[in-house]
Amino acid sequence: MKNFAKKMQRFLVSEDGPTAVEYAVMLALIVIVCLTAIRAIGSNANTTFSNVASSLSSSS
Repeated sequence: MKNFAKKMQRFLVSEDGPTAVEYAVMLALIVIVCLTAIRAIGSNANTTFSNVASSLSSSS
């Protein structure tokens, strides 16, 4: 039992676990920001191409 308590104490003091969690959270935030930016750029590009298509079809 004493051995288990020492192992548990070392595990709780270790900083490897929290570091991995921090990296996972940062990665998740980066992915969310990238997806949001890609969606915004795609939406703006779609609007621009729609406006150009409308202008071309109305002038013909």
